[in-house]
Amino acid sequence: MKKIQMVDLKGQYEKIKKQVNESVLEVLDSTAYINGPQVKSFEKELSDYLGVKHVIPCANGTDALQISMMGLGLKPGDEVITADFTFAATVEVIALLQLTPVLVDVEPDTFNIDLEAIERAITPKTKAIVPVHLFGHHASMEGLMQIAEKHNLYVIEDNAQAIGGNYTFKNGNQEKAGTLSHVGATSFFPSKNLGCYGDGGAIFTNDDDLAHTIRGIVNHGMYERYHHDVVGVNSRLDSVQAAVLRVKLPKLDAYNAARQDAARKYTAHFSSSEHIITPTTKTNKSCNNSKGICDTCDCHVFHQYTLRITNGKRNELAKRLQEEGIPHGIYYPIPLHKQKAYADKRYDESNFKVTNQLSDEVISLPMHTELDDEQIDFIAKIVLEVVH
Repeated sequence: MKKIQMVDLKGQYEKIKKQVNESVLEVLDSTAYINGPQVKSFEKELSDYLGVKHVIPCANGTDALQISMMGLGLKPGDEVITADFTFAATVEVIALLQLTPVLVDVEPDTFNIDLEAIERAITPKTKAIVPVHLFGHHASMEGLMQIAEKHNLYVIEDNAQAIGGNYTFKNGNQEKAGTLSHVGATSFFPSKNLGCYGDGGAIFTNDDDLAHTIRGIVNHGMYERYHHDVVGVNSRLDSVQAAVLRVKLPKLDAYNAARQDAARKYTAHFSSSEHIITPTTKTNKSCNNSKGICDTCDCHVFHQYTLRITNGKRNELAKRLQEEGIPHGIYYPIPLHKQKAYADKRYDESNFKVTNQLSDEVISLPMHTELDDEQIDFIAKIVLEVVH
């Protein structure tokens, strides 16, 4: 059995090595390293893939979130509601802009922001909601957008983990995650479903005026060289990364399908264990969901395959996996409301029951496009030996 990786970037690269190398060499030969033809082409190709009017590339996913908020004109003191159970980047940019983060609990099955918790958290100072499509599963966007419309709020999708996933509306229509709100932000960090070979990110919107504003912000506030019309930042996707992403974008659906296939195989191993809760999918339509993972749609693209271990053996499992040379992740061991940087005396622990429980139970197993059956079988065997 080949060595198990949490993310097998080397194995994936070997399959596309010739294409990637040729694409990168084109950039080196052109010397157009910043905003070159590869960036413009990738922007157009990603826009077509997502079915969104505007894609604005930027330097990384964290910048994508920050610039989205800047583009919407949010002001210091404005409250922004987001999920307590996620990576710190989501709340980090809120704080950096001197906005007021308001953390709320999540759903126990999808790990995504709880709509009822959002409703309870809205105040006259609330200006925006940031749902995170965590681990590759979209948040409940149709209901969330209804809440936003009711209260006249902006919605910014943190789509760093769910690019390529589809959201199915109650009427059966489908749209891509990240394009369901006023503005979406994503990351092309190497381990993402669509990852480059460094840092990279992008912003999506169908709003022409917002897109124009954001295009200025990412480039020092300039629309014309040395004319600074808005306060901006320096956040650009370089041409080498765009060249890599152009090779990988046409393969994204196949990459996501490979992750979904691996997830189904994992779940089949764990379905009989009373102490393991496997990932589920939640859509607005009836689908083949008997094993917790939909077999007929791609609403979950499995950036992570995350279990809940309910018998108190999560840490014991983590230790055993390490001993067996099986990488794993605990995403996330400390809720954001308990982090020193984001603690707030206004928070009531009783409002974070799900997040607190998840932080004690979750563990993520290797998940990537190169997983094979032998590796999955071995990983599952070790998990079941510990958890029973």
